[in-house]
Amino acid sequence: MGNMNEAPAATENESATTDGFHLVIDALKLNGITTIYGLPGIPITDLTRKAQAAGMRVISFRHEQNAGNAAAIAGFITQKPGICLTVSAPGFLNGLTALANATTNCFPMILISGSSEREIVDLQQGDYEEMDQLAIAKPLCKAAFRVLHAQDIGVGVARAIRSAVSGRPGGVYLDLPAKLFGQAMDAIAGKNSLIKVVDPAPRQIPAPDSVKRALDLLKGAKRPLILLGKGAAYAQADADIKALVEKSGIPYLPMSMAKGLLPDTHPQSAAAARSYVLAEADVVMLVGARLNWLLSHGKGKTWGAAGGKQFIQIDISPTEIDSNVAIAAPVIGDIGSCVAALLEGMGASFPKPPAEWTGAIGERRDKNLSKMAETLTKDPSPMNFHSALNVVRDIVKANPDAMLVNEGANALDFTRSIVDMYKPRKRLDVGTWGIMGIGMGFAVAAAIETNLPVIAIEGDSAFGFSGMEVETICRYNLPVCVVIFNNNGVYGGKDVNPTGHADAAPTVFVKGARYDKLIEAFGGVGVHATNPAELRKAMEEAIRSRKPTLINAVIDEGAGTESGRITSLNPQAAKKK
Repeated sequence: MGNMNEAPAATENESATTDGFHLVIDALKLNGITTIYGLPGIPITDLTRKAQAAGMRVISFRHEQNAGNAAAIAGFITQKPGICLTVSAPGFLNGLTALANATTNCFPMILISGSSEREIVDLQQGDYEEMDQLAIAKPLCKAAFRVLHAQDIGVGVARAIRSAVSGRPGGVYLDLPAKLFGQAMDAIAGKNSLIKVVDPAPRQIPAPDSVKRALDLLKGAKRPLILLGKGAAYAQADADIKALVEKSGIPYLPMSMAKGLLPDTHPQSAAAARSYVLAEADVVMLVGARLNWLLSHGKGKTWGAAGGKQFIQIDISPTEIDSNVAIAAPVIGDIGSCVAALLEGMGASFPKPPAEWTGAIGERRDKNLSKMAETLTKDPSPMNFHSALNVVRDIVKANPDAMLVNEGANALDFTRSIVDMYKPRKRLDVGTWGIMGIGMGFAVAAAIETNLPVIAIEGDSAFGFSGMEVETICRYNLPVCVVIFNNNGVYGGKDVNPTGHADAAPTVFVKGARYDKLIEAFGGVGVHATNPAELRKAMEEAIRSRKPTLINAVIDEGAGTESGRITSLNPQAAKKK
């Protein structure tokens, strides 16, 4: 006798059926998507169970925003859309912050949320977690779709994938009402309804005249500069970008997440002379970078005297050109194709920049690096950011394949300037918006997608946004080492309540907090480090053991600067200075 729990085999008169649950899973798997980041609940709990049973990896978080951040950075790392799965209404809204951030940063991501039934939502009759999620998502992402019928699931998933990765990548919302999952249809018809997306991000070849215009401008430059953005890192055109920089001999400046496209120790790196090269360059070629607030919009004191500076911009979106200043030589296309075309157009020989320019940069770079080295050798007690990050700098140098996640204010700024990167797409940080809260989500995805050790350098304030995900790190036994720079508060712990009331100042946390105890509650390794030797020993052991580790690194509460390096954007802090 057969197992009575088995579904009866289909007879000659009845065909096998499938349903919405399996069609969603099959559509994702057909397109090479094998990992889902999310949080189970009504109406998608069974979808997570069935996805896992079908061989997909389902990484379950404690908060949807962190799952969304994980999906977004997975998209950046892999060039495939990261999938975040949430419940309806509040869960959808939690994931929406990550979706908007992914769109702003050009990370390919798809937020899939269950939702209430359309006929009740549209009449506002008060359904469980009733919300018109599609309407809310549309202004905050690149595209938004809703699927109402099982036979359209294949189309919906295909459109979401293509929208997420084509052209300028970004976030896409896919709305799946609860009733959709239980819809049944013929299994063969269901299989035939699925779509394997062909060439979702086709190459976009730049116009030959635009390439010639850019090269002519570079040839005539006396003080040229190449500026690499995270779009250049995302493009995975590493060899050609390196060849372009080295063949041209032009100094380059990497934006934060472009660090490592060429090693930060490369002789053409102008990172240690950033202020000088931005102010003095006469021709600047932007590769996958935008002239937004991070670059002072291409104007003002950062860029030196008004007038005379010309820009070349490589970008896949023609509407980005002239968004802040005039672009003399736009090169429109995907970065890989554009860089390859520039290399070919350079021919066998290309005029090097004047020695006067490269020599001036080298002089300033060496002077600034010497000053930095002197600062890093100091050993104050308690630690400051420099003495602690001198340890991190050495650990990353010894482990160049490790993924570095970084967020905070001072913790972000100091890490970015002190810790050298040696390989592309190893530095993951707050990106275009400069937001807090990406840390643990990014760390989880970095470990899942690469299986490499992850080092997360966190300000104590930034860690608070996603700290509960240390349980997720422990649950999946991920090789993540979290280092919290604990200076007792936002920017530091020195503020006092001017009224004399017992309430702490708004920027001050519990003094002497032991964050290391948090991870111990979930079986991870917690370490309390009060000096560089203790920090070094703990980090080396975490990398060696690959055990989930959290290091509470005690930092002088007066070592930081309010608002980090963007004090000018904080009116009161600017007045204090």
